[in-house]
Amino acid sequence: MTKEMVTIKLENGLEATPAAMLVQVASRYNSKIYIQSEDGAVRVNAKSIMGMMSLGLNAGEAVVVEADGDDEKEAVAGIETYLSGKTA
Repeated sequence: MTKEMVTIKLENGLEATPAAMLVQVASRYNSKIYIQSEDGAVRVNAKSIMGMMSLGLNAGEAVVVEADGDDEKEAVAGIETYLSGKTA
């Protein structure tokens, strides 16, 4: 299992379109991927659009990205790249 704390640097946070894009990025990987609020209160499947939208995350907030599987390191790196506003 690989975990990484990531700060969301997308201008509008994870509103509908960026959340959908994050689901697409997560779906590229075989690993199970979860996004968890910084306080640990909410943990959702990063491949679920409804789960991602339920987080309602804003720019500047930190989340824990967790992946478990054969490509977990690449998955966490890909999600981190996307959330940091770089090209994924």
